[in-house]
This record gives sequence, structure tokens and C-alpha cells, in this order.
Amino acid sequence: MARYPKLNAAVHYIISRCQPDDLGATKLNKILWFADVTYFERYGKSITGDEYVKRQFGPVPKHVPMATRELEASGQIISREAEYFGKPKREFWSLQEANIAGFDPNAIAIIDQMIDWVCHNHTATSISDETHDLLWESAEMGDVIPLGAALAFRSAEITEEDIAWALRELEAAE
Repeated sequence: MARYPKLNAAVHYIISRCQPDDLGATKLNKILWFADVTYFERYGKSITGDEYVKRQFGPVPKHVPMATRELEASGQIISREAEYFGKPKREFWSLQEANIAGFDPNAIAIIDQMIDWVCHNHTATSISDETHDLLWESAEMGDVIPLGAALAFRSAEITEEDIAWALRELEAAE
């Protein structure tokens, strides 16, 4: 039995939706990170249930190596080391349909959105650069990076309602 069933299911689903040319370990990790941060921002919880740790190429789900090993051992996926433009790359293939019954439609929609964004708009290097932000820089290698902390580093547009609220607060303080 999988020790992290939600993580395993998310990893398997992502692998099942991507061509091996489009997905390596780096992009897999980034899809998981951005999907979890986005879902956390909207719904207050993680899709995968895993923690993220600082690694050389950005935040990585702490138990993703275990998840891929368990998926391989159970015959759901296979992977191999390959070379991609002179750099090592882990390629993945799904051998079975992924079981996504444990996810709500919003989680799947966010994962799909992140798959499209990461796989079709980025290289492994460019998506890693996207995660090398102030949050990542402020952590030590191997430190846990809480999903909630990522929200503090997102910029947001100031709305008319925000301005009106700030003016009311200023008037009340005077």
C-alpha cells in the first residue's frame, strides 16, 4: 500500500497525461509545486498532502522519489534515465490508467492547467528559474518550504475595494 496515496495518484496522473519528451523529474516536481500552491491559495489545503523541501532546482515534494519507486514497483509506471541536449533527464511512461477518484474536479483542473503551462511553455531550466524566488532563496538546502509561505511572495493587483478599505481605515485611525 502506498504511504502517500494522494501524492502517488497525482504523480501517476501527471505522468499519464504527459509525453515522455515533455516531462522529466524537474517538470514533474514543478507541476506538483505550482498545483499545490495554487490549490492551497484557493482552498486552504494541499492536493498531494506532501511537504516541499528546498533542492538545487527549486521546491521538491519530499516524498516524490518514494512515490515514483512505489508506482514503478506496482507496475503503474516505468522510468529511465535519458540524455536530453547533453543533460541527464528521467523519462516516465504510464502503464495503467491513473486513479483520480480521490481528487475533486477543482484539483484535477488545476493539475491540468499546470501540466499545460509547465510542459508547453517551459524548459526544465526556465521552470526551475520560476521557482528560484525570494522564498526559495531564503530557505536552506533541505529545509521545508510551507505552502502558505509561498502566498506571501505572490503579488496581487490592488482593487478599488482595497483602496476604499484603506481609506476607511485611515479615517478611522485619525
